[in-house]
Amino acid sequence: MKNCDHETQTVPHGAYIAEVEVDPETGHVALVALTAADDLGCRVNPMIAEGQIHGGLAQAIGQAMFERTVFDPDTGQLLSGSLMDYQLPRANDLPNFDLHGVDIPTENNILGMKGVGENASIGGPAAVINAIADALGTQDIDMPMTPERVWRALTR
Repeated sequence: MKNCDHETQTVPHGAYIAEVEVDPETGHVALVALTAADDLGCRVNPMIAEGQIHGGLAQAIGQAMFERTVFDPDTGQLLSGSLMDYQLPRANDLPNFDLHGVDIPTENNILGMKGVGENASIGGPAAVINAIADALGTQDIDMPMTPERVWRALTR
């Protein structure tokens, strides 16, 4: 492929850490803190970049803890077809994000920019899931980590 070698790509990097508290009586998980360190190259508009990271982290938390699609096993019909059946994260489900920029401009474009939108939505779910799995002492649990799934993992 033309122009797909490592010398022409502008790949962002990031590291994410989540802190959770698990209620053993109910299985409820409280996301206490989420820290992100991102290398986005040169941030042309830091406020927009921060907003992209916030959105990606909210998406990551939703994927890890809330969003569940259910299909009828016999027909394949989608059963969670509306927001009445499919839980999205709300503002009170999200902690304050602790964001850090460790930006190193790339030499592969004139502005030194890298991507921003995908970073948090890729690394964020792993941070949340690993924090919950660590708190539970098991890796044997599926996403989303709903209170019922967490409680069942605790009572096995």
